[in-house]
Amino acid sequence: MQGFGYLPRDLFLEIFLRLPVQSLTRFKCVCKSWYAFINNPNFISMHLNYNSNNNGFVLIKRCLLTCLGKKENMFSLVSRKDFSSVYIAVDLPLYKKEPYLQLLGHCDGIICLSNYRDDIVLCNPATKESMVLPKSCLPCFSSNTNLIPQTNAMGFGYDLKNQQYKVVRIVSYWEEFGDSLPLLSRVEVYTIGTDSWREIKNVKVPAHVQFSPCFETYFNGSFHWYAMDHNNNEVILSFNMGEEEFQVIPMPDFLSIHDNSICRSLLVWNGCLALIIYPGNGIEKSFQIRVMEKYGVKESWTRKLTIGPLAGVEMPLMFWKSDGEILMERIDGQTVSYNLITKEIKNLQVYGVPKSFQTVAYVNSLVSIGRGKSNA
Repeated sequence: MQGFGYLPRDLFLEIFLRLPVQSLTRFKCVCKSWYAFINNPNFISMHLNYNSNNNGFVLIKRCLLTCLGKKENMFSLVSRKDFSSVYIAVDLPLYKKEPYLQLLGHCDGIICLSNYRDDIVLCNPATKESMVLPKSCLPCFSSNTNLIPQTNAMGFGYDLKNQQYKVVRIVSYWEEFGDSLPLLSRVEVYTIGTDSWREIKNVKVPAHVQFSPCFETYFNGSFHWYAMDHNNNEVILSFNMGEEEFQVIPMPDFLSIHDNSICRSLLVWNGCLALIIYPGNGIEKSFQIRVMEKYGVKESWTRKLTIGPLAGVEMPLMFWKSDGEILMERIDGQTVSYNLITKEIKNLQVYGVPKSFQTVAYVNSLVSIGRGKSNA
């Protein structure tokens, strides 16, 4: 096998797999052979796999108050190994002007952000590559002028079947003086590499997405939202990125009737969906964890444990540290980590405006937002 200079190719590969994205990006300028090697789809996948297994982070998005009292979106990376954190400078069209910029998800180093109106941005913070998605393919008006369109839900994930990254958007049409449910909904999908939206024809959205803190989750090839079905039952609405179909996943029985005093968050824990139920208000809160041990099967919801009561903790954010700890937000806007075994709480040096926090498991990668894994 041909080497690179005095190094055998295998040794050269092992060295480059361990280098950060920033170094590899600079090394593309060394010579044509290094440029081709680093841009090779096989190397991009191998580098992604190495970082996924060895260099995992938590990406925290929150808002900070400026000296003028305005809110700005801020990102930080927290190491899974030693709790250290570092600020990420991300230059995006929506980054500073939108105080309530939403983090829709993360896949293989690519994050998706939106203002939940017209603008959606894909970004790879490691390579500094970003792109504003084109405008919706759905009409901003209906043939019925009494119907008002509104983006009801969005999600970002990976199509395991076709190996593509996709953004899904649900647009609902409401009667101007109608009831609490939309009259109809339409669905469109953006696939990285196509530079256009595509409407999914003849698809029925079986439930209406509603807000619940820290609930929207990509897992196992599907994106999940908190929703109410047409019988006013609480459900989990999922969209399979490969089949491009919706599925209604039932909640545990005791949550079949909506209770505004109780919050629900959906996380991933030990390879399963985990539902966390806790009070919306109060100085002390207990967090009940139920796990869906068999995906999509209502009877498999199992109560695992209850955390707390904890004083001053607002909400859960995500499981991490090999699922042995859970990141949480305090009522004063500080992140903490709760150890499920020792029951100890460790303060992290990441602060923000209360209730502005969003987190995802993150990995640095060379994956391109323009072409996905096929090329950088």
